[in-house]
Amino acid sequence: MDKHYNVTDAFTMVHPLTLVKGENAKVWDDNDQCYIDFVGGIGVLNFGHCHPHIVNAIVNQAQSLIHYAYNAAAHKPYQTFMTRLCALVPMIGELAGMLTNCGAEATENAIKIARLKTKRAGVIAFDGGFHGRTLAAVNLNGKVAPYKRGLGTLAGGVYHIPFPSADNGISDQQAIDALERLFLVETDVDNIGAVIVEPVQGEGGFQLMSPTFAQYLRAFCDEHGILLIMDEIQSGYGRTGTPFAFTHLGIEPDLLLLGKSIAGGLPLGAVIGKAEVINGLPKGSLGGTYSGNPVACAAANATLDIMQEDEIWQSAKHYAETIEQTIAQWQEEGVSPWLFGLTGIGAMRGIELRHPKYGVHPSVMTRVLSEARARGLLLMPSGQHRHIIRLLPPLTIEPETLQEGLTILKEVLKALPNEDLVA
Repeated sequence: MDKHYNVTDAFTMVHPLTLVKGENAKVWDDNDQCYIDFVGGIGVLNFGHCHPHIVNAIVNQAQSLIHYAYNAAAHKPYQTFMTRLCALVPMIGELAGMLTNCGAEATENAIKIARLKTKRAGVIAFDGGFHGRTLAAVNLNGKVAPYKRGLGTLAGGVYHIPFPSADNGISDQQAIDALERLFLVETDVDNIGAVIVEPVQGEGGFQLMSPTFAQYLRAFCDEHGILLIMDEIQSGYGRTGTPFAFTHLGIEPDLLLLGKSIAGGLPLGAVIGKAEVINGLPKGSLGGTYSGNPVACAAANATLDIMQEDEIWQSAKHYAETIEQTIAQWQEEGVSPWLFGLTGIGAMRGIELRHPKYGVHPSVMTRVLSEARARGLLLMPSGQHRHIIRLLPPLTIEPETLQEGLTILKEVLKALPNEDLVA
């Protein structure tokens, strides 16, 4: 971005573009160049750009009440949405929650709730995890660069252990051993108030937590009075092909964090939890001026309407099957030695770029992003070594648009040289 726009140069732009319009799975820049969008605002647009039902809800709400701070006086969009959302979340018992401005703010409030409820400050997080860029949330991230570099001492009491997954080769036992070591060497278990984890890591490379370890973790938290926080800011709202990814693990969290696609593109997040956990806190300890803005809540209610439609789940199923079949076919054809395979589950899939001889190399992703963009496809990197393409097109993507985008990606991968990238 040019300096005369007066935007800080601390941002890193994946794509040097200025977008002016979006429609479902396509966007246009200020030169009227069209791109197929496999980024989706980094997971914010599971139901596409400018979905008509969401747009209508925004316009209608903006004509009646644009804003009121819920701490000052209640408004109907907030109340309606919270009731509907709690009814949708598949957790046993009475639920309650609060709305926030974004996912990072949901993380911050969940940590506050855990501290207030358990009277313990310690938190266990996972290598490769991502929970936000605000100062408390950033220390939960399982990666130093670029999120923690140069920040100095961060909030204490955060401990990281390996994330066990079939996608990264880390076993359940390795994670269990690391947890046991933590309480032998680092801290007493009675200091830990919460464990926070993504059921499917987003920034970490679309890796599904081992279901057997998740069940071990649930039992461990129950035994020691620790709250289990599931961060579904990216994996929720249908991204995995089901409304919430934690259902793939066979457990329930105590607190559930939501954001990104929750309001079809408007800023909104949520903390949903068991009523006995999220209620009974000091008055005034939670809230925020813009949290649960009426227009964002109207968009969120419209998003829930879309989630009630069978068509969206059929589309998600078709998308997931297409990705699985296509990548398997590419591997059979030997499209590229860099094509290692898929990570993730259902409709939340990553493509790992790993050469059998040269392994992982950062320049490969740089070339893939650039070449795909030049051909009209926007992609997003992820993974500890920036070696996994995270696929985030809307679940509503038209089959022909999906195929067109995959064809572009195939040509880009075919064009990758075998050796000169790693010379």
